[in-house]
Amino acid sequence: MNLIWVIQAKPLRGCCMELTFNDGSRKNYDFEKLIGTHPMYDFFRNPVAFNNYTLDGWTVSWNEGRVDVAPEYLYEHGTPVDSI
Repeated sequence: MNLIWVIQAKPLRGCCMELTFNDGSRKNYDFEKLIGTHPMYDFFRNPVAFNNYTLDGWTVSWNEGRVDVAPEYLYEHGTPVDSI
């Protein structure tokens, strides 16, 4: 598999985002699935904090780059936009 990274992120409802990857594919991922899996993701419950994200050239990140999710994980576990 070639290296994959997020080139665009668009917030949807709740903790969902539509992510565009460098291979042109678009996938939706519900970050709510991560709440409770590790304390660093618990702030996703706060919509203001969740929507205060950046793209760091590789993936979506929060809290000045201290919190992120691997782009490969998002790619593998996201739902293709065309299948929704």
